[in-house]
Amino acid sequence: MNALRDLRISRRFLHVWRRNVRVYRKTWRVSFLPPLLEPLLYILAFGYGLSVLVGDVRWREATVPYVAFIAPALLCIAMMYNAFFETTYGSFVRMYYQKTFDAMLATPLFLDDIIAGEIVWGATKAVIATAIMQAILTLFGLIRYPEGLLILPLSFIAGFAFASIGMVFTAVVKHIDLFNLPIFLFVTPMFLFGGTFFPLETLPAWAQAVAWFLPLTHLVELTRAIGLGRLDPSLPWHLMYLAAFSAVFFPLALVWMRRRLIK
Repeated sequence: MNALRDLRISRRFLHVWRRNVRVYRKTWRVSFLPPLLEPLLYILAFGYGLSVLVGDVRWREATVPYVAFIAPALLCIAMMYNAFFETTYGSFVRMYYQKTFDAMLATPLFLDDIIAGEIVWGATKAVIATAIMQAILTLFGLIRYPEGLLILPLSFIAGFAFASIGMVFTAVVKHIDLFNLPIFLFVTPMFLFGGTFFPLETLPAWAQAVAWFLPLTHLVELTRAIGLGRLDPSLPWHLMYLAAFSAVFFPLALVWMRRRLIK
């Protein structure tokens, strides 16, 4: 509790965010390509290739084409990957190899400003990737509007949650190669069993129960309902689950990064 009371975040975290934006603007041509090409590859491989074998899918007592079923999930994967990788590999490189954090600490910034700025930047990367991918999926007619407009603000909320989780791992790993462990044990299971490529109802009961603990499962449910224009009263509960993850992992990331960097 004392560690939480000692946290100091000011509006100066925006300077950290702006610094990362300026760096991104210098490399945007390279950073722009993955979120632009990734949905095309997935849609061609899974949507139009595998859908010939799968056909339609039952979801929430409705029948939808398989390509329309997985399209919102692709957006969720982009949100998770961009936020998580930015505050794991990206932040670790800036902290350990480039010594960017050391340089920032020589300014009037608080350490908590730096970590908060990194997490908000991770959420911003999720929004950028989502906007690019959503534009591509819209061209294929796979996102329904005006409900689809809700996906962008949702991507920031989801990105903030996954960026906070990623920063927690950055606070504890000793070497950059050790990020393979959370990716293998945490990110990959969500990617495969978070309701992305098949309905959760096809899993055994125990696996469904585990899947509902994963934040990506709730994000997929939300985004799929929005993307298919099937809003219902259960959706706020999924949003609250993502907000709860942020409420737990954001302060945890600040406290643990402080323990790592201040010795």
